[in-house]
Amino acid sequence: MNWKLKLAYDGTDFHGWQIQPGPPTVQGELAKAIARVTGEVALPQGSGRTDTGVHALAQVASVSLEAPIPPPNLQRALNRTLPASIRILSAEHAPPGFHARHSVTAKTYEYRIFRGEICPPWLARYVYALNWPLEIEPMRHAALAVVGEHDFTSFAATDPDLSTRQAEIENEEDGPGNVRRIFSSGFSLQASDAGELLVYRVRGTGFLHHMVRNLVGTFLDVGRDQIGPESIPGILGMKSRTAAGPTAPARGLFLESVEY
Repeated sequence: MNWKLKLAYDGTDFHGWQIQPGPPTVQGELAKAIARVTGEVALPQGSGRTDTGVHALAQVASVSLEAPIPPPNLQRALNRTLPASIRILSAEHAPPGFHARHSVTAKTYEYRIFRGEICPPWLARYVYALNWPLEIEPMRHAALAVVGEHDFTSFAATDPDLSTRQAEIENEEDGPGNVRRIFSSGFSLQASDAGELLVYRVRGTGFLHHMVRNLVGTFLDVGRDQIGPESIPGILGMKSRTAAGPTAPARGLFLESVEY
């Protein structure tokens, strides 16, 4: 039976989604929990790889299992054995052709920036605490400039070891190629403990490695008046990582939702 699992996790203590020898990963913990519950060795496939320290509100995984277990029972059993930082929000049977990554039609990411003098300790793991003066309206204009279909090479992670990157292509959220379609991109301000949250929300067909964090880092350069919002099309056109801004820290990034 093919399964669709929806899960949330605090990524702070995990070395990303993808299983690897040694350090704990979300995929690895889920695989171990499945083995403990069903006795089966199975590797759940995620909708995309989240990096070290990145969180998820609604990651999706697919996995095939032989055990004839009712969905509510599987959900409860997995949550009993998983670490508290990973929760199964739902478990359901999926059609045979369903694949958590290949079947995706859109994803939404959210990046949270805390704006205040003192960031509360209970928020510190989940926000980028930043008290620089920022001009928000130019950042909003810059965010709109990435809507549409573009080559996002300038906002993709670079790796000097090309063989490593080739090996990772299978784990890119949409496979090889750097063209993605962005449906919406924008900033909003939300009330928070002891300050405000500046939240960047972006929805698209998929995202390259570090793409959202590199977009946020560039938009922050706009907010500090280091570059103008009108420079974004030129940065896209240069197709060079050196043209864009720095990579924002992982702790502020959340995979918010996945659509099929």
